[in-house]
Amino acid sequence: MKDCCTTPKHVHEANEEHDHGNSQQHLGLLTGFAILIVVLVLDYGFQIKLDKLTSLAINSIAYLLAGWAVLILAFKRVVRGDFFNEFVLMSIATLGAFYIGEYAEGVAVMVFYSAGEWFQDSAVDRAKASIKALLDTRPDKVTVVRDGRTQLVHATDVKLQETIQIKPGEKVGLDGELISEKGSFNTAALTGESRPDSKYKGAVVLAGMINLNTVSEIIVTSLFKDSKLSKILELVQDASSRKSQTQLFISRFAKVYTPIVFFLALALALIPYFFVNTYVFNDWLYRALVFLVISCPCALVVSIPLGYFGGIGLASRNGILFKGGNFLDVMCKIDTVVMDKTGTLTKGVFNVQKVVTYQFDEHELIKFAVALEKNSTHPIGQAIITYAGELAGNRQATTVEEIAGHGLKGNVEGKIVLAGNLKLLEKFEISYPIEIEELVDTVVVMAVDKKYIGYITIADELKEDAVETIKELHQRRIKVVILSGDKQVVVDEIAQKLGIDSAYGDLLPEGKVEKVESLKNEGRGIAFVGDGINDAPVLALADVGIAMGGLGSDAAIETADIVIQNDQILKVVTALKIGKLTRSIVWQNITLAMGVKVLVLTFGAFGVANLWEAVIADVGVAFLAILNAVRIQGKKVL
Repeated sequence: MKDCCTTPKHVHEANEEHDHGNSQQHLGLLTGFAILIVVLVLDYGFQIKLDKLTSLAINSIAYLLAGWAVLILAFKRVVRGDFFNEFVLMSIATLGAFYIGEYAEGVAVMVFYSAGEWFQDSAVDRAKASIKALLDTRPDKVTVVRDGRTQLVHATDVKLQETIQIKPGEKVGLDGELISEKGSFNTAALTGESRPDSKYKGAVVLAGMINLNTVSEIIVTSLFKDSKLSKILELVQDASSRKSQTQLFISRFAKVYTPIVFFLALALALIPYFFVNTYVFNDWLYRALVFLVISCPCALVVSIPLGYFGGIGLASRNGILFKGGNFLDVMCKIDTVVMDKTGTLTKGVFNVQKVVTYQFDEHELIKFAVALEKNSTHPIGQAIITYAGELAGNRQATTVEEIAGHGLKGNVEGKIVLAGNLKLLEKFEISYPIEIEELVDTVVVMAVDKKYIGYITIADELKEDAVETIKELHQRRIKVVILSGDKQVVVDEIAQKLGIDSAYGDLLPEGKVEKVESLKNEGRGIAFVGDGINDAPVLALADVGIAMGGLGSDAAIETADIVIQNDQILKVVTALKIGKLTRSIVWQNITLAMGVKVLVLTFGAFGVANLWEAVIADVGVAFLAILNAVRIQGKKVL
């Protein structure tokens, strides 16, 4: 039995385990197979019968060449007290075949079993390598500008705030901010979208993007090890170690299953002695050996994790990062998708619509607002700063405090300034005109020294794929809920446009948590989709948390179970499809493997199947299951 609780590539557990990918073993396997073919051709093709001693010698050489690694592994496991694993099963079955004089069959079982192991290990290695190669597009060296000259250095040697140059066709090696006027980049490695993405001065450029036309320069904002692509790689590599419930079940099943079939085989060889008048030990031992060969659980233990690797790789190619195979399973149980509004259903790209003051100068209100919003990365704050332009001034805010779900408070030139939503003014018991509550756009209200001075209205846009996403979710009978800190009237308008089932506004972070807990208490499978720091608690609470990785905060991305790299909300539907596809393939493999094994085990017990048929059935099922698992990597999911 494979040590499937640690890694699907079972044969490299600890340093003492022999590597099945070793070229010497492959050469031995091929030589052993060639000898087997020669023996069979002589026997069945030319009717040349070797004497028993010569046949034993030749077949023994072939057997040892093909199976020495399996025999060593079996011996080491037995020494450690592990008697019930597939290496021991195969060793007993093949040595038993030699004992009863079925030399060629013993060699055939070992040859085909070892070949199956070789293929399985190669398939797992390719699955892992394809995932890593898909994402690990970081160049080792970058062109850095130092003292007015360019020089090629290792990416790990570049410091923060240094300038690097990217020529057309080159990959960006480090995260940074574009200082060239304009650039066009292929972002497929990060987002799964290959169409050009035009960026302008000040835009964020990430490692792994490919510069398409003109020479571009960026100021480095993250070290090599801290780039978003490095974090993505860590997530994907860690994902393979997180087992799904199906994988864990198969692991536990195999640990129980293997000793059961071993003792059943032993009983099959010995118990008929007491009930069968014509009992011949060698005949019943042969049936027991067939039973052992077909009972090998390799098809299950390898093809199932391979299916999950394929699902994770397929998701990565579509710009979606699953942090573990377990989340592929969870996506199949989702019946409710809960979403944040800003940056999730909307673009998070705000524009100031108007500025309304109350007994206060408009320019002064803008300067106070900018002084506070300089300390925020929220899109609303950035919209105000952009709108202010030259009016921003150079005022600085001190002791700035972000009040979660409310807004900002700070000291500007000795005055206490507040900028946020209406709940912020209510918290500090500041009165405001009642008509503000009727405004549909997002509103930032301002107060100075506990006096209301006016407000700024800001509008956001729905994402282009928002309507299609909600339609697709409803077609899958999935309920959609909005939870937002924005005003209820704004949230209701969005919900009406999109046809969303339920919408709740005016929520603080703890309010979102309460709503999700309430839905979970109804027995619903919850996926929460968000992008902000305030969403982190709900992302952690939901059955599966999905973060928007492009605009999303680091806290949201780290807390989430799934990360959508290009902020397309329609990728939620893609993630659902990939989860169901992966689950379907995994259960196809379970059904195929168990069905064939039960059938051939039954035939073997009644003496109908022989060792040739047993090994072909075992290796054949494993081969088909692996091919079925591998095909997921080539699937296209829209």
